[in-house]
Amino acid sequence: MEAMVLHRAGTPLRLEDIAIPEPGRTQVLLEVTVCGLCRTDLHVVDGELTAPKLPLVPGHQVVGRVVATGSSVERVRTGSRVGVPWLG
Repeated sequence: MEAMVLHRAGTPLRLEDIAIPEPGRTQVLLEVTVCGLCRTDLHVVDGELTAPKLPLVPGHQVVGRVVATGSSVERVRTGSRVGVPWLG
């Protein structure tokens, strides 16, 4: 899949092909339709937060379709349109 990847704070994001992750037992895999960047993402990109886990694909406020589910997922089905809010 294509993603914008941050390798070092204060440097431009790079468009890269990365491996599609496999969802864990309690996770779902989404094909993202839209993604928002919050101020925390921008703090990481700008180097204002210490010790981020890099490389990083910023953005966690998304809307998309479920394309795979983990073995224990029961409430969401493949093909469902879902939104993922702020992580707090």
